[in-house]
Amino acid sequence: EPAFLILDLMLPGKDGLTICREVRQFSNLPIMMLTAKVDEIDRLIGLELGADDYVCKPFSPREVIARIKNILRRVEKTGLGNSGLKLDVDALRVGFKGKHIDLTKVEFSLFKALHDSPGRIYSRDHLMSLIYADNRIVTDRTIDSHIKKLRKRLFELGLDEDPIHSVYGAGYKFE
Repeated sequence: EPAFLILDLMLPGKDGLTICREVRQFSNLPIMMLTAKVDEIDRLIGLELGADDYVCKPFSPREVIARIKNILRRVEKTGLGNSGLKLDVDALRVGFKGKHIDLTKVEFSLFKALHDSPGRIYSRDHLMSLIYADNRIVTDRTIDSHIKKLRKRLFELGLDEDPIHSVYGAGYKFE
C-alpha cells in the first residue's frame, strides 16, 4: 500500500480534487496537492476535501520533501496509518487481528468518519449531517445511542481500549 499520495489538480481524465474526494471515502492516506492552481479558493477546496497539504508550483523540492516528512512524522506519531483496524466499505465490516464485525450502514458511516480523522473532534450535529444524508429529523442523542452500540460492537473485536472518546461539551473523537 502507498504511504503517501501527491496529486496534481489538473490531471487528464479525472481532476485531482475528484481523486482526493474518492480516496477520502475509504482511506486516511496522507495526501499533498501539488499544483499550478494558486488561487485561495482552490487551496481551500483542496484542504476541505481532505488534502493534508497544498503546495503551489513553482516550488522548492527541498520544501516539498520537508513537508512530506512532517506529514509522515505526524501520521506515525498519531497512529493514523496503523490503527490495526481494517475497514471494508463494500461489506460494511470492520476487522481487527483476524476478527470481523458487520455493522449497519449508519454505524459504519459513523465509525468511518471518526476513524478517517483521528484526533479530530466531531460535534453531534456534524456527525448527524455526515451519516444522515437524507436530512431526516433526529436528535443529537441519537448519535449517543449509535456511539454506545458501536463501542459495544468494537469491544467484540478484542481491542485493548475504547478508540472512541467523548469530549465533554464538544462531541466525539477517534484515537
